[in-house]
Amino acid sequence: MKRFEPKNPDFRAVATATFEAQPAMKTLGISIARLEPGEVDLAMAYSPDFSQQNGFVHAGIITAGLDNACGIAAFTLMPEGSDILTVEFKTNLLAPAKGERFEFRAAVVKPGRTLTVCEGRAYAMANGVESLIATMTGTLMAMPRRPD
Repeated sequence: MKRFEPKNPDFRAVATATFEAQPAMKTLGISIARLEPGEVDLAMAYSPDFSQQNGFVHAGIITAGLDNACGIAAFTLMPEGSDILTVEFKTNLLAPAKGERFEFRAAVVKPGRTLTVCEGRAYAMANGVESLIATMTGTLMAMPRRPD
């Protein structure tokens, strides 16, 4: 994996604060498991509250985790005073989202001044076995941080 240099030396604190300011991630119980320049791993425990009719985690929840992972990975490379916004993504659902725990891993493929391309992968963990359940390619846009 290519190593990137963050433009903001305080990227870790800023990216973590941005993630923690999102009520949607709190509601879903998603947390940061690993954070490096251009990379992030998010984690989520299974909850029946987020399942569909067959007990699998709903595709919308998996997509939300992947979208956020791509966004935070891209955000780690943004200059100070930036914010991040998803402008496009493509998700492939590869297997039912069944497991005790889920991870959403994303990495920057091509950083840019305005647009950054990321790839994400979602994994289900069940009985000590990790299974790839979805992939995402996302395009994210850097924008000036808006005042509160």
